[in-house]
Amino acid sequence: MKIGILALQGAVREHARLVEACGHEAVPIKRVEELKHIDGLILPGGESTTMRRLMDRYGFTEVLRQSSLPMFGTCAGLILLAENVTDQTCGHLGKLDITVARNSFGRQVDSFEAQLDVRGIDEKAEAVFIRAPHIVSAGSGVEILSETAGKTVAVRSERHLGISFHPELTDSTVFHQYFIDMVASLAAETIR
Repeated sequence: MKIGILALQGAVREHARLVEACGHEAVPIKRVEELKHIDGLILPGGESTTMRRLMDRYGFTEVLRQSSLPMFGTCAGLILLAENVTDQTCGHLGKLDITVARNSFGRQVDSFEAQLDVRGIDEKAEAVFIRAPHIVSAGSGVEILSETAGKTVAVRSERHLGISFHPELTDSTVFHQYFIDMVASLAAETIR
């Protein structure tokens, strides 16, 4: 499978390393036309306002809103996937029926690591939280996968996976493999 990583800002190389560790091809995506050649897309962490401006500038926002590509958002990528953001009048891509609160775990100095239990995954997931958002609420088509400190930090819908943290800053491939399995399952359904 070819898994794209939106390469406008954020930990692109780190995500690529984990996709490749799962045995698949990682493709940095810098132009809209490159979206045609991938099976799924990772929206990495970074700064969500800056990422949105860059997506607007390079024509990604509307294309991704209309796209049926499976998407995986980490930290700022989760904010981009959300339908609602608590301190904004509208969401960005609106792919996940969730409301997200930005920076809800504190500032940079409040960063922490955690071992998470995740629904559907047998092993603990390593998570690095840096100025992380959390999911305030989720709609009926969204499954809650994990919580920490009483806050929801991982969700999925049929085509989209969103997490509050940075798995790419660990050596764990748990979430990347989970997303790749989602993409493979959706591709198999399309073939049937």
